[in-house]
Amino acid sequence: MGELKSINKEAIPRALAKVERYRLLNDPEEAESICRDILTIEPQNQEALILLILTLTDQFNKGTTAQEAKSLLSQLHEEYKKEYYTGIILEREGKAALTREFPDSKHDAYEWLKEAMDAFERADLLSSTDNNDAKLRWNACSRTIKKHHLTPRPKEDKNKLHQPLE
Repeated sequence: MGELKSINKEAIPRALAKVERYRLLNDPEEAESICRDILTIEPQNQEALILLILTLTDQFNKGTTAQEAKSLLSQLHEEYKKEYYTGIILEREGKAALTREFPDSKHDAYEWLKEAMDAFERADLLSSTDNNDAKLRWNACSRTIKKHHLTPRPKEDKNKLHQPLE
């Protein structure tokens, strides 16, 4: 197959625009590939890191896990962005759980959405007055919880756990 070809540093703005375009076309795998090409030559490119996080979360319904997306958070320079994108990852994990047919997946969704709301609250405290993105995401999580009638995982009755077997 051969080695991957490096893109030119001058081509990064155009490549970033292509990432956005492929995300809009619902082709996160292509967008992810371009992000990785950008990060190969400019590993700390903040826009490419954020877009890679987003393209990975775009694939949660296709079996991609949150592990890599979460690992990228530490490379973001701003605390606001770390909190905001933590919330995005958790929100998308929660929404992906809604599509699964596993026992307790709705409880998983609730827990992830509540954790996302906590992250969005922390991000909101760090944001400027002209940036309400974290509030908008917090509201979206709250509406999702209400729309799907999500509830916390029930606490198991401790008495049932210690009853003798017959």
